[in-house]
Amino acid sequence: MSGQSFTAMKYLLPLLLIAGPVSAQSVTPNFTSGSMTQTVSATQTVTEIVAVERFGGEVKVWNGDNVQSVGGDGIAGANTTWSIVDNTLPWQLETITRAAGIIETEDINRTITTTTLTNTLSVFSQ
Repeated sequence: MSGQSFTAMKYLLPLLLIAGPVSAQSVTPNFTSGSMTQTVSATQTVTEIVAVERFGGEVKVWNGDNVQSVGGDGIAGANTTWSIVDNTLPWQLETITRAAGIIETEDINRTITTTTLTNTLSVFSQ
């Protein structure tokens, strides 16, 4: 083989490989119609814990009917006494004393469960 023939073959061979005919066989499905059903079930559980603390300020109050405080310190004083104004009438005395701080706590524990069910139907034909 001469040098010129070899050079021609070198360029001709890749062209023959690229330009070759391609054929495919047709595919015919074996079914004419059908359906598919899919069911998906999912369950989600959420547990929630809530802790609440309510704070309040110091409270010192009194309320009464037909009574009065005696002494210079008022309700907060250790020397305060109470006297009835008119002994012939009924009387009532209510005193409320609360230190500052937590006045109420609330604990909530709850579980929420959610279940989801999804049904899918696909129908196809040829």
